[in-house]
Amino acid sequence: MTREIVSDPAVLGGKPCVRGTRLSVELVLEMLASGASKEDLLDAYPQMSVDGLNAALAYAARAMKSEVVWEGKISA
Repeated sequence: MTREIVSDPAVLGGKPCVRGTRLSVELVLEMLASGASKEDLLDAYPQMSVDGLNAALAYAARAMKSEVVWEGKISA
């Protein structure tokens, strides 16, 4: 499934995209966060496959696993 997400500096500045499209993982997440369903996305972007959509979500989930959160306190 990971081969469904590609990054090419010549396409959208290298943002991770669904293979064979100019649909970035970022766009997929933004659309879903705004209330679109998976079916809405697939209808709006017929060039994106179910596998590509699922790969975008899996890619985003893996990216979040490596996120580090630091707690900081500022004293006045």
